Amino acid sequence: MKNKVLISIVSVSILLSACAHTDTSTGEREQVLDQLDPNRENKTQNTTDINDKFGYVNYKRDQLVQDREDNHVASINRVEMADTIARLILRNEGFNQVAALVTDEHVLIAYDRDEGLSPEVAADIASKTAVSVMPAFYDVYVTDNDTLIPDIQSLHNTTTSSMNYNNTINRIIKEMKKSPQGIKHKEDVMD
Repeated sequence: MKNKVLISIVSVSILLSACAHTDTSTGEREQVLDQLDPNRENKTQNTTDINDKFGYVNYKRDQLVQDREDNHVASINRVEMADTIARLILRNEGFNQVAALVTDEHVLIAYDRDEGLSPEVAADIASKTAVSVMPAFYDVYVTDNDTLIPDIQSLHNTTTSSMNYNNTINRIIKEMKKSPQGIKHKEDVMD
């Protein structure tokens, strides 16, 4: 009887350990996809109430701690901005895929478009979308050269404090400038 129990336990242990060592490339692929998911940070938060509320604050000068205010820097969530830009562009007919990268000073957008959508109109839509979402000091670059999507994707884990990312960004921008650019700044939108 003891042997049967022991054999059962050993068999189950071997079976479980074998299942734990399945194809690791699938796990790695899922990890990369999870890293690329712009909403992964928001999945654990319940943001429905936050998204429905107005933003409002009211301060008096004596309420502010001056030392903290001297060092206060306004910031934006670059991942959220890139996500918003890509989703808004994809709402337009003629776009099949959009990759958007927001750095500390540039917005890079590469897309795959239908042949029915002209390069100039696509560039206008993409650039106007980015310009409408981002602060005015950002430079916007767009391209329908979808071979640049992996290049943009390669920077998704880069931070503004990373070394040597400027060379890659400048190389991508140089390639993007070969495509129609649409508008580049908010002041260019004069309808």
